[in-house]
Amino acid sequence: MRTIAGRLRAWLARLRGVHAGAKCAIGSRLHVRNARGIRLGARVEIEHDVYLKLVASEARLTVGDFTFIGAGCEIDVAASVTIGAHTLLAPGVFITDHAHNMARAQRLDEQGSRSAAVTVGDDVWLGAKCVVLAGVTIGDGAVVGAGAVVTKDVEAYAIVAGVPARAIGKRR
Repeated sequence: MRTIAGRLRAWLARLRGVHAGAKCAIGSRLHVRNARGIRLGARVEIEHDVYLKLVASEARLTVGDFTFIGAGCEIDVAASVTIGAHTLLAPGVFITDHAHNMARAQRLDEQGSRSAAVTVGDDVWLGAKCVVLAGVTIGDGAVVGAGAVVTKDVEAYAIVAGVPARAIGKRR
């Protein structure tokens, strides 16, 4: 029954403009902003309470086949976020491709923001409540520990953890 409900919610997302591949399943309370910029591959599974926020009409979010997005994840996109195939996002992951400008001479709310594309490779595991910031590329097969804040690129098959995230090992 849960599978049928998830596929029905994927069908409803398509009606709102999301391009969802075959056999996608979406949990309850998916929040979407600017749905037309979202492309989900085949068999993507999105759990409940996920927020896919595209803040500009030209923003693009691409999610590869067989990717899992856990409960409570938020993906904020001003320009481009790409998540590869067979990737796992544990609950509470936050990904953003933009940050506010912070010049001292002007109020923060007047400065706007800058963006840089984020790319998460294939077969990546992002641990619970980790944060991936603008301009980061996470290589294929990498693992990011729970609660880590990724501010720099992560090599393929690296294991990173901490704030800021640092390499602590390699997948064998």
